[in-house]
Formats: sequence, structure tokens, C-alpha cells
Amino acid sequence: MRMTDQTDSSDPHDPAPQPRAHAFVFPGQGSQYVGMGAALLERSPAAAAVMERADAALGFPLSHLISDGPAEVLDLTVNAQPAILATSVAYLEAMRAEAAAAGIELAPLRLAGHSAGQYAAAVAADAIDFETAIGLVRERGRIMQERGIQGGMGAVIGLTDEQVHEVVDAAREHGEIGVANANAPGQIVLSGVIPALAFALEMSKTIGARKAVRLTVSVASHSPLMRRARDEFSQILAKVPFREPRVPMLGNVHASVIRTAEGLRRELSEHLVHGVQWTDSVRRMAADGVTDFVEIGPGRVLSGLIKRISPETETHALDAPGNGALWLPGSLEATA
Repeated sequence: MRMTDQTDSSDPHDPAPQPRAHAFVFPGQGSQYVGMGAALLERSPAAAAVMERADAALGFPLSHLISDGPAEVLDLTVNAQPAILATSVAYLEAMRAEAAAAGIELAPLRLAGHSAGQYAAAVAADAIDFETAIGLVRERGRIMQERGIQGGMGAVIGLTDEQVHEVVDAAREHGEIGVANANAPGQIVLSGVIPALAFALEMSKTIGARKAVRLTVSVASHSPLMRRARDEFSQILAKVPFREPRVPMLGNVHASVIRTAEGLRRELSEHLVHGVQWTDSVRRMAADGVTDFVEIGPGRVLSGLIKRISPETETHALDAPGNGALWLPGSLEATA
């Protein structure tokens, strides 16, 4: 797909081209894979430097785990979250370096991250240092794994919001459960204790879901089962010197704009026990004037979701096959 910042027509009666406004979005856990960012690291000194900083900050070779695996170790929450953060910031710094070399100013209108992706968004907003952020997500993963009450998660596709509420209300007779991720219209993730989750998935199939499956996770993320994890992690967050974001961020909990350090601190604590309102977040950014979403990090999951949520906007994933130079605002080539 090609995109330009101006029309090709020379007709003086044509309306003036509409200005483009970008949001940078960062993926969360589940987007990791062995070898992510490998081609980028080979050609971008800025990206390679991020991985060196990650290894130094954590005190072990995270970069080797990312490049070589094994997958079952990389997929552990305590490893996956810092690995995705490091890879996302590597893409960010590579894009910044290429933009500077091309004389292009990167000026996103909004920043947002999906779940743990909020930490990469906070780094992009200069609200937190990278080294502090990667230490935080490592602790976040450890605490979630150790302090979360045993539970699970399941993906449900093809139900209306009303049907989802019906399922969740019925399943609560079997224990605590709720919507962990409202990812796109008709695509949600449930999180809760196993009996309630099993009931919800079976009921979803009965009332017409196209898909209702357990996810291969052992924690009930973004649910009240994470209360103990939230309480412990909040004590760590209280000591972190956050700064006011230089670019407004969108929160997961209420899809509201975060403009202050204290607002960010509160968001990063509360989103452990509340669902990710990704659909509302994308719609809010589009309503605020965002025309283009740039997915910065491994995979293209968010780009696919955004196309379903806001089809009138453009998406650009930096982790795209055959992508030579990274996509930059104002460039002719864009990757959807």
C-alpha cells in the first residue's frame, strides 16, 4: 500500500489534503517470538544498543534468549514482558535514528500500549527511563506469576457485547470471572478461576460463538484475581520517579487520556485488576484526530485489531516481512 501526505491531482478545485496525525501503539504479552527483531538488530546500531542496555540493566543476557530461545523459556511471563519491551524500544530507537537521518520529525499525537505495552509507550513519552521500565516489567511478570490466584484465560470470538455480559453473569455463579481484554468488536478475552472460565467458554459455544478456547497461560491477568499482585506491585511503583508524559497516553482501564506522572502511576497499578479497553482506546484516539496507527514492536496483532475497530484509519506495522527501511511519517512507502 502506498501513501503520500499530499494528493497527486493538480486540479485547483480539489479540496486541500487532510493532515495526517499519528499514534504510536505498542504490543503486549503474546506478541513475542524467538528471533524477533533479528534483521533490525543486524542493520541498526540504535536498536542493537537498546539490547545491550537491556542486558546490562537486568544482569543477564536477555538478548540471547530473544534471539535463540528456547520458546518455552521466552514465553514465561517473567521473560516475555521485558523481552517485548526491549524489542519494542529497539524498533522505536531505530525509527527515531532513521527519521533523524532523513530530516523527518516524529510527532505522534497519542501513545498507547496494550497491557504490558504501556511500559514501552511510557518510555516513548519520556515518562520513565528505559532501564527503570525494563526492571519494572521484569518485577511485574514475577509478581503476577507468584502472587496471582490460580486461574486462566480464554478467547471468545463472534459474540455481541450483550451476549458477553450474559455469559459473564452466568459464569459468576461458578467463581470470579470478567472480561480481561476488549480487543475488538466481537473479540474478547475472559479471565477468571478455572470452573467459571470453563463454564463461560462452553456457554459461549452454545449461544453461537465462532470460537471459544482456553489460552496457554496459568494466570488470570487483568482480573480481580490479581489483587495481591496489584497491592505488592503498587508499593514498587510508589518509589518510581515518573515524569509527565511528553505526549498524551491512552490508559487501558478507562480509555482515558493520561497527562500526568501520578495518572500514569495509578494506571499501571490498576490495570493489573481491570480489563484492557482496547476497542474504546482506539476509538478515542480516532475521535481525537488520529488518522494513522504505527505499531512499534514484535508482530502485527494490534494492526489487525485496529483495522476491525477503526477501518477508516491507516495502520503501519514496523515488524513486517520484506520491510527494508522502517516506515516513517511522510515517506511514500507504508506497511499495512
